[in-house]
This record gives sequence, structure tokens and C-alpha cells, in this order.
Amino acid sequence: MIISANWLSAYVDHGLDIDALENLLTMCGLEVDGVEKLGSDLEGVVIGEVEETTAHPNADRLTLCSVSLGAGEPVQIVCGASNVAAGQRVPVATVGTTLLLPDRKNPDQKTAVTLKKVKLRGEVSEGMICAEDELGLSDSHDGIMVLPVDAPVGASFAQWLALRGVSASDYAIDVAITPNRPDAISHIGVARDVAALEASALNMPDVTLAETGGRAAELISVEIEAPELCHRYVGMVVTGVRIGESPAWLRQRLTAVGLRPRNNVVDITNFVMHECGQPLHAFDLAAVEGRRIRVRATRAEQPFVTLDDKERMLPAGTLMICDGARDVAIAGVMGGQNSEVTADTTDVLIESAWFEPSSIRRTAKALGLQTDASYRFERGVDPTGQAWAAARAAQLLCELAGGTLVDGMVDAHPRPYEARSVRVRWARARAVIGVDIPASRIETLLDAIGCTPTRVDGDGAAEAPVWDVTLPPFRPDMEREIDVIEEIARLHGYDNIPEPERSYIPNFTPEPDLGRTLKARVRAQLAARGFREIYTNSMLPVERAHSFLNPVLPAGQFGERIVETLNPITTEMAALRPSLLPGALDAVQFNQNHGQRGVRLFELGRVHVRAQSERSVIDGFTEIETLLLAASGAWEEGGWTNNARDVDVFDIKGHVEALFSSLRLDGVRFVPVSGPFELLTRVEWQGTCMGTVGRLRPEQFSGTPSPSDTPVCFAELDWDAMSDAACSRGTTRYERISRYPRVDRDLALVIERHVPVGALLADILEAGGDLLRDASVFDVFEGGQLAENERSVAFSLTFGARRTLRDNDVDTAVARILEAVATIHGAQLRT
Repeated sequence: MIISANWLSAYVDHGLDIDALENLLTMCGLEVDGVEKLGSDLEGVVIGEVEETTAHPNADRLTLCSVSLGAGEPVQIVCGASNVAAGQRVPVATVGTTLLLPDRKNPDQKTAVTLKKVKLRGEVSEGMICAEDELGLSDSHDGIMVLPVDAPVGASFAQWLALRGVSASDYAIDVAITPNRPDAISHIGVARDVAALEASALNMPDVTLAETGGRAAELISVEIEAPELCHRYVGMVVTGVRIGESPAWLRQRLTAVGLRPRNNVVDITNFVMHECGQPLHAFDLAAVEGRRIRVRATRAEQPFVTLDDKERMLPAGTLMICDGARDVAIAGVMGGQNSEVTADTTDVLIESAWFEPSSIRRTAKALGLQTDASYRFERGVDPTGQAWAAARAAQLLCELAGGTLVDGMVDAHPRPYEARSVRVRWARARAVIGVDIPASRIETLLDAIGCTPTRVDGDGAAEAPVWDVTLPPFRPDMEREIDVIEEIARLHGYDNIPEPERSYIPNFTPEPDLGRTLKARVRAQLAARGFREIYTNSMLPVERAHSFLNPVLPAGQFGERIVETLNPITTEMAALRPSLLPGALDAVQFNQNHGQRGVRLFELGRVHVRAQSERSVIDGFTEIETLLLAASGAWEEGGWTNNARDVDVFDIKGHVEALFSSLRLDGVRFVPVSGPFELLTRVEWQGTCMGTVGRLRPEQFSGTPSPSDTPVCFAELDWDAMSDAACSRGTTRYERISRYPRVDRDLALVIERHVPVGALLADILEAGGDLLRDASVFDVFEGGQLAENERSVAFSLTFGARRTLRDNDVDTAVARILEAVATIHGAQLRT
């Protein structure tokens, strides 16, 4: 947002130089990104009169001018402008004057040039007759600047401009306006803060508001068909307008903020918008069919030709301004070509409205079209300022375009603004700010920014008052007591808040974050085992997201719908991932494409599904954190003592068991299940599903063959469930190593081949009771005297207690184990 320093001074007499003003704005929250000086002081530029012109003897496009400067003999100046003529009053830069002129190599940059007496094509030139851009008054270089015939010859040009409200120089202040300060997207809004900080008066233009109705209501009618999107629409009519060039002061104001002057009507609407922040639109009243305005939302896509002569396809729901027969403008964004003001326009309809910000934001984004108007509407304009802005523009049209104001106005207001108020406590403000600011000072500061504080009765009302503060309509960011307290601190000045001599530190021992500690432990363990952590994109194409929303994966247990984004940047990022697996597959494939023989990866990340569950934070959506392990290719390199081999699913299964063991979640079980992956097993702990282990090839879902034929073995675990289970077990307790010896027994059990050994081992551990400290598989045998559908699995059992075990203690436990496995799995002791 560009603010003109001269324009700002028209509303507040702050008396600050540009450096002090820049610092003041930055310290009050309106951060200044940069300051650019416009024009110069024009010292040495005087008003001259061209007495005589003759053709240059050595150049066809140059003219010799004899110019009177008021005193002394006329000087000769060589001029290249085609519009120079005898009898003109013109601004003349005399020898020794320094001007900021466009650089020859880069016209957008200005270079300081000091004029000298020179010869141009053999003829002496003592000075320069200037164009507007050479004086810094505008960007126009359409010939020299011709002054009125009554301009006094020899007078200072800068003083002559000042008498007409035009400054020779200015500063363009680039202010970074945050989204919560729509009131500051105008000169009056910034001036209001400056006035409050400098304890100066805010000088508002004197504007007479029209009464609703009158003859204007006879000339135009307004109907709002979408009141939820347009809360107010004000229309005023000015007749007898003469389209022409704006006066110099108005053109200079617009040029200073980066706008190009068009004509007096368009310039006035732009001027009022930058003055008060309310966008306006001027219609040619003669082009408004049926003298009727309707505000409606489109029901389907439709084309529309805007002012820039481009046909745009409008999405359904676009808010439109229509006349009695057609669409004439995209509300809050841009007008239409069919109703624009032209050189033949005589009667003007001024539109001043309040449009719902999110509607304008959606339209501007959908069309890829952000204008000065949409920039303001989508942040929220003052809901009470429409009549003032329209009256201000109508007043200027009468003054600068010779128009006549039609009595009254049309004010369609289906949803009037309701004043907001909040209770503010002096004691609370003191506690937050840390400074005793007198109550009278607080009231003055709040009054200065448009708040109305009213004291209410309460405890200690004199020393620590309580206010009901009516909030200004142009500050939608102020909603709560703390917002008002923030404004008090901002206006009081952050520099005026002393640094405390000492800070209060609560005397307590913070509880350890066990969940974070567990994550760090798991990361360290996996890194030590050769896994590399990855971070993958949480967005996927819709089709790929559907492919990985499967009930066998952790998030798939909660629902069957993916979470799609409303306005995706690209189709490749149109849905939130339901699994970490697709990102890991891409990473595996990328590494294999770049020659990595063995890949081990892990990721901790969040996945999403559109379903209601006990873990939902937002209704209708479930988000969980999962842990993914993925490995492919070489697992062990060959050597003298072993052969090289690739990873298999049992390697991943072993690491999962180790992770559960490190979290003290003993007794994890692996249950075979069917699904879209190979060797798929469900990981269970105490009857709760904790994740999945499986194997697949990258081309199953990536669509691109992997250069390696090795499968990808993976495990995706429900980290939230694992972490909650581990945290519920409390902190780790340590015990002394037992002084009593342990007893080892081996059991060889004959089982059918379809019986899972993991389930058999879990049942052995459960049946062994407290005496059984550990059990593991050390041999698997098939063939020999065993039947074709049988196999022998040998287990090593370790028994122990806080006493010396006897044979009958161990024999009883072993008998209990044999009975349990025989009943559950049909296992028999091998003899």
C-alpha cells in the first residue's frame, strides 16, 4: 500500500519529517517497507514566456526558442517538443538547476542531472523547457508543459504550484498492511493512527450526506437478490458531467500512489477509494437498462467482458451487478465494458457498496484477477462508510466535472450494521501491559481511533475503572478485551513500556514430555539400525490417495473417504494422504533410480481420513500420526562368513518387534490377513490393532516400473496408539539382577504347517505364567518322519523366580504350557 506523505498531511498536521514519520508508522504496527522521493524542490525552475521560435538550422526536429525569464535579456533554449509555440507560458529549468530525469538506459529509474550551458547541433542552449515527467509531476511526456496565460513570468514555478495545491516534491511511503488492518488501506486510516499517536486532530473532508429517497430514487432503483453477499448498496446520481482531464493536484495525488490518471470521473472514484478505503464504481447512467440495478449471484458458469476488454468465464456463485437486462459488473472486482464511462457520458451513477469479503476473495482468485477494489473488499471495508464515500465522490464530480447533484440517494440496506461493544477492565490492561496508564489517557487514546469508552459502575471504579467500549465499525479485527488492550499498548507506544527489573519465574518442576521422549528414542534406534528418516509431501493426487485408503492400513480402519482440498494448487496436490506409504515408495524408487542397491527409510508423519471417530478433533475428520518403515534391495553384503541377501518381510517384522520391546510393549502378535499386499500381517498388542507389515513392488501403485526387481517390505504402525500405550505404562523401573539361578528347558513341538509360530509363541508365554521369563524359537524342522503337512518347531524356555526353583516347579509350568498349546493349536511334544 503506497501512502503519499503530502496527501497524508492533508488529514493530520503531524509536523514530522519523513524519517520521523517512517519510524512512527513502523513502531505503531504499520511497517514501512520503503520510502521513495518523488520530484524535487524545483529550485531554479521559473516561469518563462516563449517570445519567438525558429527552426534549428542543423536539425529537423529541434526548435530554437527565445524565452523571457522576466528579468534581463531573453535566453536561447533548444527544444525538441513538437508542441512548443510562441506566446506560451512554460516552466523553464535554468542553468545550474538539478532535476531528476529518466535514465536513458532504464527509463523507470531517475538520475540527478545538473543543467549546463551547452551547444546542441551547433546552437547554444541555456536551460530547458520542461515536460511534466521531467518536473516529477506525472509520468506524461506528451510535449512540454504549457501553463495558463496568466502565469507570472519570472516567478518561482514551485511557489506557483503551491498556490494551486500542487507540491513540487513528495514521498511515496510503501506500508506493509497486515490482513487484520483493512482500515489502514487508505490515507484517512493511516492519518487516524498518526493523529492518535501525535495527539493531533484528524481533519476529515467536509461532506454533506444525502437523505435516502428524493429524485435519485426516481431515476434509479436497487434490488439486492443476495443479501447474504451484499449487505448494503448506495447509489447517487450526478447529471451534466463534462468528461475531461483532472486538475493538476488530483493527477499528482494519483500519480504519487502509482495510479495513472484517466479522466476526471474515473480519477475521482480512485481518489476517494485511496482517501477513505471504500471502492466506488461509476456507471454511465444512460447505459443502465431500465434504470434498474440488481445484485445477484450467478447460478452457473457464464462469460463476461470486463473493462480491460477481456472475456472471462465466471464460476457459479459469482456476485454480479446487473441492470434491467444484463450483467454490467463483477461485484467488488471490475466493471463491465457495456456500462463504462466514456467521453460521451453526461449522467453518472455512483455505486458504493459493502460486499461479503470471502465471496469477493473467491471470485478474484477464481478469475486470477486482483484489483484495487477486490484487495479492499476481500479484507473488509467499513460497513457504515458507503453513504459518505458516495457523497464525497458526488461532491467532487460537481466541483471538478461541472456536474449537478441529483437530490437524495438510493440506499438498499437489507442487513444494517449492528454496533459491537466489549467490556474492558483497567486492572486487566495494567496486568497485560505492565504499566500504569491513567484512565483518562486510555480514554483519549481509544477515542482517537474511533472507539467510544463508557465507564460502568464496579469495584474501585475511580482507581480501576471498567469500560463498555463501543468498537469502531472499520476495525473488524477488534473483537475481545485483549484486542482493545493491544490497541492501548500500541498507541501508548511500545518504547514507553519499560523493561522490568526482574522477571517472575514459577517455582515448579516441569513434567517431562514422555511422548516427545519416545519419538526421540525411536528415531535414534532406527537411525542406529541403518534407517534414514525422510519427510514426504502430505498431498497426493485424488486417485492415488484412494489407492492407499485401505482397511489393512492404520488410517483405513477409520473410514473409506479421503480428504480432498477445496481449491488445489495442482491436481498432484488435491488430497491429503491417508498413508505414509506412497511417499516412501517414491523415495525408494528415486534412490533405486540413482543406483542405491539397498534402501532403508522411516518416517513419522500425520495421515488423514474423512470420518468421525473417537480421535476426531474436527467433526467429520480423523487425523492420526503413523510410523512407517520401508526397505528394499540389499540387506546384507556378502563376505567371507556370509552370503549377500536382499531384505525380506521378516527383517521388517524383527525391527517392529524390537520397537515394541523398547517401548515395553511386550507380547506383540502378528496375525496374517488378506489384502492388496504380499505376506500381509496385522500387528496386534493386547487385542488392539497397532499397524500392518507387508511386502509390495513399487509399480503396484506408482505406475512406473522400478529399475530393480526387488520388492519393498514395509510396516506402517499407528504411532498414536503405540505412544499412548507406552505412556500408560509409566516410567521405567529398574530391579536388581536376581541372585537366584535360572532354569532352561527346550521344547520341540509338532504342529501343522498352517499354524502361525507367532501365535504359538504368544500362547506359550501366556501359559508359562510368572515363572516363564523368556521364550524364543531356535529351530524349525520339516521332513524326516514328520507328515507332509507337519513341521517341528523348537523353543528355548527360560524360567526364573526370586527363589531357587525346584524341578517340580518347572515341570508344572511345562505341563501347563503343553496342555495349552495342545488345546489351542493341536501341538504335540516331539519324541
